[in-house]
Amino acid sequence: MRKIIGSIGGAALAGLTVLMVGMQVHAEPTRATMPDIAKLVHYTTVTRGEVTEHIMTTREAIEAVKRGDPIPNGTHVALVDYRDGEVFRYFIMEKGENWGQDYDENRRTADWQFQWFKPDGTINEAENTARCQSCHMSRADRDFLYTFNDMRRFEFE
Repeated sequence: MRKIIGSIGGAALAGLTVLMVGMQVHAEPTRATMPDIAKLVHYTTVTRGEVTEHIMTTREAIEAVKRGDPIPNGTHVALVDYRDGEVFRYFIMEKGENWGQDYDENRRTADWQFQWFKPDGTINEAENTARCQSCHMSRADRDFLYTFNDMRRFEFE
């Protein structure tokens, strides 16, 4: 990296910096994958204006939260974003062993990683996952979930 920066030269580097500042930040590669939504438990719904969000996870994750245990590795939490009655996008949190080590300590959300997906299940490159991660950091006391208490109160049928 030093060789590249050294060979660029000061003026070119300054121009590159200006160009990069003007760029929009997009999705970064993460380990989070698209789960089989049909296998998840719908435990709460959040409505924000015209947007309806169905939040889902595994039975094992809900049971762990109810017992006061950590949510197990391999867990997906899915937010299915509906607009005008159609799936608009999916927001996925997935937890994996030691996944937090992929990030600097000041950006870590334990071992959770995040990704946005389009309705067809492909990664939505236009979404900024770093923004999601920074927002969820405020929920460290609830395993980084905004719907942790909904999960704890959920009753299986």
